[in-house]
Amino acid sequence: MKPLKKAVLPVAGFGTRFLPATKAVAKEMLPVVDRPLIQYAVDEARAAGIEQFCFITGRGKTAIVEHFDIAYELEKSLEERNKADILAELRALAVTPGSIVTVRQQVPMGLGHAIWCARAFVGDDPFAIILPDDLMQCETSCVAQLAEAYRETGGNVVAIEEVPMERVNKYGVLDIEKDMGRLVSVKGLVEKPPVDQAPSNLTIIGRYVLMPEVMTHLAKLEKGAGGEVQLTDSMAKLIGTQPFHGLRYEGRRFDCGDKLGFLEAQIAFALERPELAPAVRGFLDRYR
Repeated sequence: MKPLKKAVLPVAGFGTRFLPATKAVAKEMLPVVDRPLIQYAVDEARAAGIEQFCFITGRGKTAIVEHFDIAYELEKSLEERNKADILAELRALAVTPGSIVTVRQQVPMGLGHAIWCARAFVGDDPFAIILPDDLMQCETSCVAQLAEAYRETGGNVVAIEEVPMERVNKYGVLDIEKDMGRLVSVKGLVEKPPVDQAPSNLTIIGRYVLMPEVMTHLAKLEKGAGGEVQLTDSMAKLIGTQPFHGLRYEGRRFDCGDKLGFLEAQIAFALERPELAPAVRGFLDRYR
């Protein structure tokens, strides 16, 4: 079994639900408290032992790469102003030189197409997929939980959660073979099924560990729900040839592709900060 060392992060979307804020700013650069979403995603992956990252980008996304570069002028200014604490924090967030590559998704053809664009980066290795819109608040990194499950099962693992049945048509949904509590074995996947045809209410969130063979199916560029190349459709073709499990992760997910989810994340993450929590609780009381 190969170790999990690679992650693919699709960041080519337009962020239309956050216009006009995202007209000139990548949605992945929107901050929750004082860190952009992309930083949370990379930190989560690094906590799981991920060492190599592939950003699937689009036009206007250069700020994402710039964020992980060394800003010499800024660091020099912080040194001269004796801002040692801030400088140390910036340097702690730095990634190893050469650990980030970018690939341009030239045409928006769906998540499956975005992942296929990373085929050369993935090669013959297992890899994680992280959707930065899903911001995770977990004691143990969600990707680390998936990595542990991968070492246990030796195959594909996706993070899952239950949703009300009336919302299953917004997600990839699991058809369960066996429910073992923390893990479920999967016999089928359906992308955004009609509510009356959904096999369960266990849905996939934006965290995956997949085997490289999924690229063989993605390469066919077959269109599915919404006329796009769906990752779920290609994952479903791995079932029966490789182990495939869903993991009930421990923690909370905030849908930061949605305005309400983004606002809730601001509050939840601010309340985690000892220096901010009392003041945040104070001003929240004023809006009751």
